[in-house]
Amino acid sequence: MNNNITRVVALILFVVSAFTTTELLAADTAGTNSTLNDWFGVVNGYLAMVFFFDVIPGTASMPFIVAWLIVGAVFLTIRMGFINLRMFRHAYLIIRGKYQVPGAMGEVTSFQALTAALSATVGLGNIAGVAIAVGVGGPGAVFWMIVAGLLGMTSKFTEATLAQMYREVRPDGHVMGGAMEYLSRGLKDKGWAQTGKLLAMLFCFLTIGASLGGGNAFQVSQSLSAVQQQIPLLEDNAWIYGVIMSVLVGIVIIGGIRRIAHTAEAIVPLMVFIYLLACLWIIIGHIDEVPRVLGLIVTEAFTLDAGLGGLLGVLVQGFKRAAFSSEAGIGSAAIAHAAARVKYPVRQGIVALMEPFIDTVVICTMTALVILLTGVYTDAQYAPLIDANKGAALTSAAFGSVISWFPIILSISVVLFAYSTMISWSYYGERCWTYMFGEKSSMAYRIIFVIFVVIGSMTSATNILDFSDLLLLGMAFPNFIALYALHGKVKQALSEYLSKLRTGELDREVGRSSE
Repeated sequence: MNNNITRVVALILFVVSAFTTTELLAADTAGTNSTLNDWFGVVNGYLAMVFFFDVIPGTASMPFIVAWLIVGAVFLTIRMGFINLRMFRHAYLIIRGKYQVPGAMGEVTSFQALTAALSATVGLGNIAGVAIAVGVGGPGAVFWMIVAGLLGMTSKFTEATLAQMYREVRPDGHVMGGAMEYLSRGLKDKGWAQTGKLLAMLFCFLTIGASLGGGNAFQVSQSLSAVQQQIPLLEDNAWIYGVIMSVLVGIVIIGGIRRIAHTAEAIVPLMVFIYLLACLWIIIGHIDEVPRVLGLIVTEAFTLDAGLGGLLGVLVQGFKRAAFSSEAGIGSAAIAHAAARVKYPVRQGIVALMEPFIDTVVICTMTALVILLTGVYTDAQYAPLIDANKGAALTSAAFGSVISWFPIILSISVVLFAYSTMISWSYYGERCWTYMFGEKSSMAYRIIFVIFVVIGSMTSATNILDFSDLLLLGMAFPNFIALYALHGKVKQALSEYLSKLRTGELDREVGRSSE
């Protein structure tokens, strides 16, 4: 414990010294921001050539990685017999703790693993990402976002099950699991040892980058844009917000998955409740308009007014924002689910499929309804926010257009969403870092992660959004190779599990353990 406290103090001192340097450089803030933005812009250009090349040449735009996610999610949903729609009640019972049995290996409970994963997915993607999707793609993007969420439930089920199958419980009790493990060990079982190792390293590289971008800097940048509207001091002193967030994040991430899980277990239900309550307030206040807006979502999803290119543009916006929000198919949440204490890998997979439903189908849809009902996405005065990809600020404007003090509630939600996402993504990045460089190097990653909190408060939302999209969606490339190659093993395990469920064997196991 004393050693951990020493590390926390050292990390905070390091952050403060880094910010002192930042403040000195702030004399030429515009130049500093320009340098950061230019750097992100160059990196984005190279990444786009690899993962975002157009698979449909001409006027239609369908980036390769988005098509990769769509085809993979559809394939798995059919192959698993639409497990995403059949296991809601059983998932609820597992989360409630009905099927806990003694002796299962792991670091956290199924519910804690779910909340840790949700704390990463239920973040600014639900507030800022949805606003960006509606602002750029129109109401139709919401339809495709919901479809992506439903299909993504099966992707999440498959990757969480594989994470449990191929995880490694180390002598100190820590779990190393996730896409990097089922890529290296799973593909080795297929006779593709070298390929699996290379893909695992690629996944780790992309995850580390995504953790610093989408899981960190993007969260800071977007939450700052909402908080600045309530605290004018931060308009010219954004680094203050960065200092506060970096210290709060640093204190939690020192404790690893157990402390992250306990923090997420407390924060996630509260922040979801506050946010959904605020959304419901606005939706009920515009209840007469809801049927019209729902009809708009459906009709605009299939519009051909702008030709095939326009239709695909709406679809791509929906799937991109859904992937960024729920992270289904990219393999990140598998790292958290690998640490859960369950007897059957499929059991945690069934818990995991609830993530995209809660995150995308419920929360993202509520955000979209607020934006559409208030009409801010077509209001000329908010066009600069859409152009600058300041989604959180646009959502804040939607709330503020109804009741003046609502943005204060939203700002609290935004900070909680950003904070919870950052602490969970720090764990994802740290696990991949230690996979590549060893456990003893984990502190170096944590320091880098905290520094990126500073960077997130200093650079533009647009470049960070592009950087985050590229790396986070890029993770789906190596991850889905494993899902395709190993889905047969998951299908077999699922069939065996469902057979035991139907015959009552699983219930008898619970009865025997309670005697």
